[in-house]
Amino acid sequence: MSASDLPLDTALPIDEISRARLESDGLRLALVDAHDQDAYESWFRVESRGFHDGEPTPEHIAWRRTFPFDGNRVTGVFDDTIANPHAPVATTVCWPAELTVPGGRSVSSWAVSGVSVAPTHRRRGIARALMEAELRTASALGQPVAMLTVSESTLYGRYGYSPAALARDVTVVTKRARWTGPQPTGRVHFLTAEQLREVGHEIVERVRLRTPGQISYSGLLWERQLGFSPSDQHAKRLRFIRYDDADGTPQGFAVYRLVENADDFTQHELVLQTLVAATTDAYAGLWRFLIEMDLVAKVSAHLRPVDESLRWMLDDFRAVQVSEFDHLWVRVLDVAAALSARTYARADRIVLKVTDPLGFADGTWLLDVSASGSATVTPSDEPADATLSVNALGSLYLGGATAHHLAATGALTGDAERLDGLFRSPVEPYLSIWF
Repeated sequence: MSASDLPLDTALPIDEISRARLESDGLRLALVDAHDQDAYESWFRVESRGFHDGEPTPEHIAWRRTFPFDGNRVTGVFDDTIANPHAPVATTVCWPAELTVPGGRSVSSWAVSGVSVAPTHRRRGIARALMEAELRTASALGQPVAMLTVSESTLYGRYGYSPAALARDVTVVTKRARWTGPQPTGRVHFLTAEQLREVGHEIVERVRLRTPGQISYSGLLWERQLGFSPSDQHAKRLRFIRYDDADGTPQGFAVYRLVENADDFTQHELVLQTLVAATTDAYAGLWRFLIEMDLVAKVSAHLRPVDESLRWMLDDFRAVQVSEFDHLWVRVLDVAAALSARTYARADRIVLKVTDPLGFADGTWLLDVSASGSATVTPSDEPADATLSVNALGSLYLGGATAHHLAATGALTGDAERLDGLFRSPVEPYLSIWF
């Protein structure tokens, strides 16, 4: 099921607790009607400013408004005493999206984005009011999980979020990288962004359920991947390639640009924006094409999976350099619904005590996993085999973090070995976009 199919009324009234809290400080929490051109434009300008983007042009605003707003919940905090009271001093935008979990399944999740607070209104509890309001709204909508990608990794732990999928920046020194991997059997084609728009998204959707951490996305997020945003400074330099297998079936694509070295024309940098492959043959074919490109000394790629196979396909392992960072953060709201949505590595019966200062996930739960890996989750009054914070549960949820590491931090006590045997995923969690 796609996010657009979800039967959710995202126009629920504004959260009363956060509304009252902000009102006591002379501020107003309100939904923004994204169909109202003036209201949305004011909101979008503030959101852009909050992320230090340039002032959006009329073309950019018009482009943003070409995407349907149904399912998006746009929120602002307003101060009626400022010079421009129609512009919010804080923003969020949220929507339901399908999050892939271990076992080739997905769970409906509340995607939280566009969180900004004007520097004129910091340290007034606005961010807390916004974030907690979105959690209560997500819970009211029956969303088992909330999720976000973070610009700063110190802000969201206090609300129960925790890193669940890491990512890497990858640099390949191509002059020392001789291909020793599989010999691709298909072929690479150049094409336009318009030609890739449909077939590329079909490939993205085809592979989405293979990797925990991937989310359903289309519209604005997909078009941005292809450089269609009028604010994309690199759009004119983007190149688009598609890989077809030996039978002519499209199995992967990549988007990249070339940056000239002013001192040496033979030392270009190839900046890989995205690479998606449905088969190992397509993966090898695309990477080999990029690495062996003439007049290129370095390939750099942002937001790649931590289990990238590339370095194992080159004769010099050290030709590939990586740096790792946290990317997707997850917050469990409904323990029973979230844990029963995924599959597990083995049969077991374990009792988990989850501590949650905000109360959503607080409680003791019996996780009963069958031989097939499916689970039933019910409240329990049995003694807990393991006790963990809601943050630790979020990190465990997609199967990337280990209970052993979480136990070392003090966020988890009890039978870490059994938890690792249950929760670890054979496929490392990974999210290929920002949202």
